[in-house]
Amino acid sequence: MSTLKTNTIQHLTSGFNNIVTHTDGAGTVNAAHCRAWVSFNGTGTIAINAQFNVTSITDNGVGDYAVNFTNAMSDANYCAVASCNSLGSVNSSSNSTMVFARSGATNTAPSTTSMACCAFHPVNTVNQDVTYYLVAVFR
Repeated sequence: MSTLKTNTIQHLTSGFNNIVTHTDGAGTVNAAHCRAWVSFNGTGTIAINAQFNVTSITDNGVGDYAVNFTNAMSDANYCAVASCNSLGSVNSSSNSTMVFARSGATNTAPSTTSMACCAFHPVNTVNQDVTYYLVAVFR
């Protein structure tokens, strides 16, 4: 077995959607890379804490956000994973918030340039602004 040590791996063809993949000896793709991720504060004025390939967050209402990509995805068939944690809560007996990385409160379909997501409080069954919202997108 060989060990490859390098600082940069680049696709032979330039462009964001030319993805370097990892394959086994049979040519089967066995790994993909995160195409975008963001950590943001969804309360008050939206603030991005850290990001990769995310240009901005749109606040569509209480607990309803759109993550806007810097470089468009090749198509809308990506997988988004989201989680959140809120320091406050709309229910004083419970500080848990469930997050749905879905098409937001308006049921907008994912697109190549953005995806909608919302934070939903399961006890009070309402959307809730959250302090820490995390999204990762794989394609």
